[in-house]
Amino acid sequence: MKKVMIVEDDDAIRELVSQVSLREGFEPKGIASGEIAVEEIRKFSPDLVILDIMLPGRDGLEICKECKLDDKLRDVPIMMLTAKGEESDIVTGLELGACDYITKPFSPKILAARMKAAMRKTSPDPSPTELPVKIHSISIDPKKFEVEIKGKKTDLTATEFRLLYLLAKNPGRVFTRSQIVSSVHGDDYPATDRSVDVQVVGLRKKLGDRAGRFIETVRGVGYRMREDK
Repeated sequence: MKKVMIVEDDDAIRELVSQVSLREGFEPKGIASGEIAVEEIRKFSPDLVILDIMLPGRDGLEICKECKLDDKLRDVPIMMLTAKGEESDIVTGLELGACDYITKPFSPKILAARMKAAMRKTSPDPSPTELPVKIHSISIDPKKFEVEIKGKKTDLTATEFRLLYLLAKNPGRVFTRSQIVSSVHGDDYPATDRSVDVQVVGLRKKLGDRAGRFIETVRGVGYRMREDK
C-alpha cells in the first residue's frame, strides 16, 4: 500500500483527504503542525505528500523547500493545498519542486484523480524514440532528464520538463491548453486553463528572462516555442 502524508491544520480537510486516500488505496497519516512536518515526513517515508501552504509554526513553502533539499525526500512528489488568491504562492511552490497544486474547496473526485496522476507522472518515463532537442540557448536531454541553458543546468519539475520538451520539439506549433494538459498529464487529468498558465509562468521564471521569452503566448489559443532562425 502506498503511503500519503497529509500536512493540514484544518481537521475537517485533513479528515476528508484521509478518507479520499483510503478509498484510493493509500495508507494516510495526518499532522496539523508545520514545525514537526519535515521530521514526521522523514519518519513516515511517504510515497506522496499533500501539503497545505498556510500552516501554524512553519508554512508549506518552507517545508517543501527543505524536503527537496533532503536526499531522502527530494524525489517524493508534493501536492500543495492552497486557498483562493494565493497565485504567487502557487508559482513559488512549483518553482521549489512541488509537482501539482489543488485549490480549496475541492472536489474529492478531483483530488483522487490528482493524487493518482501525481504518482503516475512524477517520474519521467521518456520513450526510447525521444531524442535530445537543442533550440535557441536551450538543450534538453529526455533520457537524462536534463535541461541546460547556455551550458548551465536548470532544475525543473517533471511537469515543467514535459511541458518544455513538448514545445521545444515542435517549434512554431501552437498548442491549446487542453492539448498541453493531455500531452503532459494524460487524457484523464482534471486541470483548468489557469493551471496551465501557472505552470508556464513558473517554467519561464526558471528558464530566465533570455530563454523564457522564447515560450510565446498566443492570445486566445495557447502557447508555442518560437522557431529558431
